[in-house]
Amino acid sequence: MAELTATLPFSSNLITAEIRVENLAESSSTISIPQPSQSNVMSQQLAIEEPDNNNTSNMSKQQQKEFDEPESKRQKLDTSMKGKKFEKLESRLGSVLCCAVCLDLPKTAMYQCIMGHLMCAGCFTHLLADSRLRDQVATCPNCRVEISKNNATRNLAVEKAVSELPSECQFCNQEFPRSTLDHHERNECDERPTECKYSLIGCQWNGPMHGAKEHEAQCAHPKKSGADVMGALLDREAHHEEEKKLFSCLVDLLSYEKITFNDLRLQSYRTDEFIHKLFYETTRFSAFNHQWIVKAIVNNSQRDVHQSNDRFITYQVALKTKTQHPLSIHFFVLPGPFSDMKVNAKIYKHDFTDTENESIFNLLPLPDTAECNRLLAAKTINLRLVMFLASN
Repeated sequence: MAELTATLPFSSNLITAEIRVENLAESSSTISIPQPSQSNVMSQQLAIEEPDNNNTSNMSKQQQKEFDEPESKRQKLDTSMKGKKFEKLESRLGSVLCCAVCLDLPKTAMYQCIMGHLMCAGCFTHLLADSRLRDQVATCPNCRVEISKNNATRNLAVEKAVSELPSECQFCNQEFPRSTLDHHERNECDERPTECKYSLIGCQWNGPMHGAKEHEAQCAHPKKSGADVMGALLDREAHHEEEKKLFSCLVDLLSYEKITFNDLRLQSYRTDEFIHKLFYETTRFSAFNHQWIVKAIVNNSQRDVHQSNDRFITYQVALKTKTQHPLSIHFFVLPGPFSDMKVNAKIYKHDFTDTENESIFNLLPLPDTAECNRLLAAKTINLRLVMFLASN
């Protein structure tokens, strides 16, 4: 019997294992254990000392997957919000900062009641005037609290915020702050309409500002003789004579004893006919100890006025109370203190009696159809009516 003793290290303790190989009963040969070669020992040591790179990478990936967050899924889109369009900030602010009466952004001072409801200066004075005519207390249209010049306060923060809101230029369609829009349209816009500088001698060209220089370089009127341009000079002189006559008439009217003016608001209404026609009317106002109203119509109330490109407004003054003697009235319309209406002064005259208590419909002298459309697009038309009563 041969004995083989091997020493194995385990947990820093030496354990001796005796391997006994007993000889078989039928064979006297001894079983020999082959000694491992040096190359095999080195390969086994390398295999133990250097683990498999593939296994290590697989283990690291597996551990990384365990600690990593789950893959993000594609966010589900809300189909109900897909086709929805959000309003711009300025449009939302416009609905918040608008006047509680006319629902429009003011171009003048802004007042508020004690509860904070906003009213533009035009609507505020209109409410006070209505309350005076009805002999009632003026109230806020929203909360019905009493309003007057003493308890209403001016809101400068809203005025400044409104002045910075963007507004679109009517010529170039670009947006500018409301405080600078008027200056841009008058002096800076390249698309603003202008005349040729030779219009004084008869040139009828009208076009955008950026094309004026090119036209003036090719204009033929500077090369015409004096006889050719005499007709244009005579027409302009006649126009100046009309303005001079109007100015002289106005100076004479200012010498009258009884003069009054009223800031009015034309509100739109519809007739009760089968085809509703548009007309404008003011509330009653007092002048010369009588009650009056102003009515206005578009294109003389013609049918299908919306199909007409040329539009104009006519107005009449109506006496609503009886009079014992005729009233010879001169009147004309001017832009009100809270209005941006562009109108020329033209004086009309009518003798009011009990039978002739309405004047004819006189033309409101607007510069063009575009100005008429702008007034019709507004909810109300603010104007000032000046009246002169001739003494008997």
